[in-house]
Amino acid sequence: MPHNPILIPILGDQLTRTLSSLRGRSKDDSVILMMEVWDEATYVKHHKQKIVLIFSAMRHFAAELRQAGWSVDYVKLGDADNAGSFTGEVARAIERHDPRAIHITEASEWRVQQAIEEWPDKFACPIELLSDDRFICTHAEFRDWAEGRKALTMEHFYREMRRKTGLLMEDDGKPTGGDWNYDKDNREPPKTMPEPPPVPKFEPDDITAEVITLVEARFADHFGNSAPFEWPVTSAEAEQAADAFFEARIECFGPYQDAMVHGSDALYHSMLSTSINCGLLDPLDLCRRAQKAYANGRAPLNSVEGFIRQIIGWREYVRGFYWLHMPGLAADNELNADRGLPEFFWTGETDMRCLSDSIRSTQNNAHAHHIQRLMVLGNFCLLAGINPRDVQDWYLAVYADAFEWVELPNVAAMILYADGGKLATKPYAASGNYINKMSDYCKDCAYSVSKKTGEGACPFNPLYWHFMNRHRDRLRSNHRIGRIFATWDRMGEEKQREYLESADNFLDSLVPASKGWARNED
Repeated sequence: MPHNPILIPILGDQLTRTLSSLRGRSKDDSVILMMEVWDEATYVKHHKQKIVLIFSAMRHFAAELRQAGWSVDYVKLGDADNAGSFTGEVARAIERHDPRAIHITEASEWRVQQAIEEWPDKFACPIELLSDDRFICTHAEFRDWAEGRKALTMEHFYREMRRKTGLLMEDDGKPTGGDWNYDKDNREPPKTMPEPPPVPKFEPDDITAEVITLVEARFADHFGNSAPFEWPVTSAEAEQAADAFFEARIECFGPYQDAMVHGSDALYHSMLSTSINCGLLDPLDLCRRAQKAYANGRAPLNSVEGFIRQIIGWREYVRGFYWLHMPGLAADNELNADRGLPEFFWTGETDMRCLSDSIRSTQNNAHAHHIQRLMVLGNFCLLAGINPRDVQDWYLAVYADAFEWVELPNVAAMILYADGGKLATKPYAASGNYINKMSDYCKDCAYSVSKKTGEGACPFNPLYWHFMNRHRDRLRSNHRIGRIFATWDRMGEEKQREYLESADNFLDSLVPASKGWARNED
């Protein structure tokens, strides 16, 4: 190890060789610090596969850095005297290395960044905080864009990102194909979907096997299965996964991105979000590859535009929204939802086939695709009035790609409308009809989607009207859903009573989850 070096801490979602804190640094006078931190693995009880993914990817990244000639001080979770926190491990590293300065790329999560910003008061050596330029839009740019706007409409932000990157833009400044957004072409039901090709699966090597053993020993009470573990954990594996998507699945990605099929977890989705969010893949490079697939005639415009919009539109937007509204966003509860998360979110034991299948995929893979998260699991939590903090903890704990900066805006604002509409223009509430249209879940369900009330009726049907009725004063002026209440009024008191009683009976039957499933009580 070099004497009196620059100390460069790298976090678990910063596994990028071109990270701002690494660029321009000399390998001869730098020490990279990487830490498996107990507090980070347990502040919510993350899915076993999520911990395996991050720890294994970190260990592989450290090995790559060493092979490239860097000095790496790697702290494993089982090491003696592990301090259990980022700040504690940095303090121990300062004692070991006596660095002349610390250079670190800003954290993606608010609470981690707050800890880093306290380091100048705790440590004698200078701290240099660098921006994370793996994102297209800086915090300052997003604040400037948001300032003075009555509504932070993602579509408007997305168009700015298209102009900034030049993706799918013509020389005259107009969007390729004439339209900015082809979402209307991306809502095909599964009944017309061709058989999806298999998704690449990666066999655990010795490093990953060692991490799996650690996780089973130290995190036995955490949700989910650690095996089979098949996620990419290196940039090379992640590139293989990207190659497979662009070769075999991007063509149908757009039309079928909202489709849901029982027992089929990947369909035509890219399955790249874990690699993107850990830093193993460059999101802008993926967008350029998608654009090239369109230019070469290998993918239609609606698929390519939809993929690019998810990355430079939605992903960048929710990051900006998160930092603009933290820390208050985490406590928002505009709809006063106070019901506890049902036990079946942890067990999957429910007769609602759509929910049980989405939870099965979550438990087995630490993954469910975005429509399962939004319109099945999230829709249920919205309609049932589940407490936002419970739902936030669940989503953060169970999904391998969930870091708070991306999870919290999606759950609190998009799914639960807990921010009162700062992000979404309306609550994403739906009855069973939507799920029936976009999936095959309803045909073999214990409940009948065509039955609206009473025994055997799909719970989403009465829950939808129960939600609308209890939030009528707040939602009736919403231009996107206000006309719904005219339908409710035409039903008459008896039909309305049937809906409300059916919903109340179902809600009364829910068994709340025991404490300690998601967040440690210590």
